[in-house]
Order: sequence, then structure tokens, then C-alpha cells
Amino acid sequence: MQMKQQVKERFNHFLSRKHLKTTLQRNLVVDAMVELGRHTHVDELYLLLRAKYPYIGHATVYRSLRLLAESGLAREIYLGDGITRYELARQGERHDYLVCSDCGTVTEFENSSVEKEQLRLAHNLGFAIETLKIELKGLCRHCQVRHSNTN
Repeated sequence: MQMKQQVKERFNHFLSRKHLKTTLQRNLVVDAMVELGRHTHVDELYLLLRAKYPYIGHATVYRSLRLLAESGLAREIYLGDGITRYELARQGERHDYLVCSDCGTVTEFENSSVEKEQLRLAHNLGFAIETLKIELKGLCRHCQVRHSNTN
């Protein structure tokens, strides 16, 4: 509950600095993102919110997510499938992704030893890392089985 309040306060402060209004709908989007606790895309979040709040519009959800990303409280994730996903940007937390090139399933994973090695290599090359993301594309188990059954 405390995290939700902190995110809302920071978002509302950002809106105020941009001379934008704090609205119930924008706060509902923030609440939903915190409660969901994982990456999502506009359509999924819209359907989740619409089930509880039939008056919320798709464009409102989209614009609110874009504002959250602009504020730095969320980040946009592009996995090459044409769908922009959003997740809350938690300080010091990162996710990497396995993306099935057939069905589009996305699986998050973490591997701190790989991250440490990448940071060490970048440092040795005099490179200052701003963001770090690993995205591996291939076939998930389900699609591998399906493909082996069709051959």
C-alpha cells in the first residue's frame, strides 16, 4: 500500500510540474500498474480497468501510461513484436526477457552473474551504462514441441 501511495505522489508531482491535472482515471491507471506488479500492454490494462470502471477510455489508459513513462516511474519495453509494454521502474530492479519468435510468449528472467560480467566489460572498455537489458529470441518449449510434431 505504501508503494502505491509513493508512486501516486511522485506521479501527481510530475503532473503538477507539467501543468496537467491529477484525475481519477490517471490514478486508477497508477493503482492498476502497482497492483499488477509486472509488465503489461495498453490493451490488457485497459480491459482489466474497464471490467471495474466501465467509464474509462482506451485513449486515457494509453496517455496515462505514456505520462508514467515520461515521468520515469514506468518504462516502455520494446520486444520487436510491435507491442509496447510498460512496467513500473523500480530502482535497482531489472528484468531480462526470453521472447518466443513464434507465439510471442514473453518470459522474464534474472541472472546477476551475466549482468555483473556485462557491467565489468563495459567498465573496462570505458563505457558508462545507462540501461541494461537482455533479450533472447527463440522458440519456447511449447512451440518447439509443436514444430517437432509437424516435421
